[in-house]
Amino acid sequence: MMASTTSATAAAAAFGAAATAKPRGSSSSAICPRVSTGGRRRSGVVRCDAGVETQVQAVAKAASIAALEQFKISADRYMKERSSIAVIGLSVHTAPVEMREKLAIAEELWPRAIQELTSLNHIEEAAVLSTCNRMEIYVVALSWNRGIREVIDWMSKKSGIPASELREHLFMLRDSDATRHLFEVSAGLDSLVLGEGQILAQVKQVVRSGQNSGGLGKNIDRMFKDAITAGKRVRCETNISSGAVSVSSAAVELALMKLPKTEALSASMLLIGAGKMGKLVVKHLIAKGCKKVVVVNRSVERVDAIREEMKDIEIVYRPLSEMYEAASEADVVFTSTASESPLFTKEHAEALPPISDTMGGVRLFVDISVPRNVSACVSEVSSARVYNVDDLKEVVEANKEDRLRKAMEAQTIITEELKRFEAWRDSLETVPTIKKLRSYADRIRASELEKCLQKIGDDRPTAASEVRWQRQPHPRRDA
Repeated sequence: MMASTTSATAAAAAFGAAATAKPRGSSSSAICPRVSTGGRRRSGVVRCDAGVETQVQAVAKAASIAALEQFKISADRYMKERSSIAVIGLSVHTAPVEMREKLAIAEELWPRAIQELTSLNHIEEAAVLSTCNRMEIYVVALSWNRGIREVIDWMSKKSGIPASELREHLFMLRDSDATRHLFEVSAGLDSLVLGEGQILAQVKQVVRSGQNSGGLGKNIDRMFKDAITAGKRVRCETNISSGAVSVSSAAVELALMKLPKTEALSASMLLIGAGKMGKLVVKHLIAKGCKKVVVVNRSVERVDAIREEMKDIEIVYRPLSEMYEAASEADVVFTSTASESPLFTKEHAEALPPISDTMGGVRLFVDISVPRNVSACVSEVSSARVYNVDDLKEVVEANKEDRLRKAMEAQTIITEELKRFEAWRDSLETVPTIKKLRSYADRIRASELEKCLQKIGDDRPTAASEVRWQRQPHPRRDA
């Protein structure tokens, strides 16, 4: 638009210069004829200048109209472009826990994040999926490049990580690739623990959270619901979850691997946090034969609920105020809370009493929280060992081959659900077109019917013409 306006100004200036310049071999009267009286000459000059100015304005106006038309064409093309579905994120496969914890968004803050994302200029719809292993943002963007840039800038602002550094660990997928990725995530195919079931519940929570905030929109809402369907089908039709380990079970397995085999089941176990992940830790401790666990939590109600459900283990409740005292008595400390700051620092670990040699002489901290509950500097303490979610890979590798085979079978289901979603999305554009064509056809039909009725009415004989026709002599048949 600015370029077109500039060209219009230049054209006007050129026209004005041409109008006032003297042609070769001619006098000034060639442009403005000389008259005998001064007054008339003056008025003649005024009339001549006014004519030139009018023509200059006409040229400028024409150029401006042309520029506006070009702008309108560009705007129409921009508005008619199909919005892109995109996912921008990072996971345990692309970024270390040190970066993931800075980008993690607590579940109760998902609606607020969605509202902030949809307030960006080129973002129509948004959803946030933030777990211990991934932080992914799904959007419908009016413009792919502008939308991606706005989301990355938002992530950079929220985390304090420079955008240039973020880009080194982010993955960005568009349209069918983004949809396929979500379906694979929901099916547990992209998890650290292949086939784990907790991610499906987290995808369901995204839908509930987004519906409360009103930011999902019809595209993202349908995509996530179809992803849930895909996840359910994969688990039912391939049995990929059988024998699979979860993050919680892998954490228990890792702890038992690091303890002396003869003393593993007699080790003193402490769990900090009684949420979903913590509850699964207790469940897998029972499966391994553990008979007692101490649970530290802010309130006793959740611990009572776990105790009521799992009666095969002794569960001892300790309030949050007694956390460090409970840790001093534990050989293994599992942490699974939503705290945004570390619960254990180097100073805390150094203040804890030593562990007996029968337990290996070191206290194990198994941290499955993101952000981390145990500071990385705790590993500098000689009497402590720290493991986080990134350290679970050695456990996950077990019986992975069988699940990989099932994952290949799952791709057929993913493709079927993807085609179904793409067909639905295409219909969003097709249905309005069909309605317009039908409306256009109805208008043509009504118009032609009206013309036909008018023609029939014009051709219908009147009473007078009937009488005249009857009075006319008819030729004899034998003539």
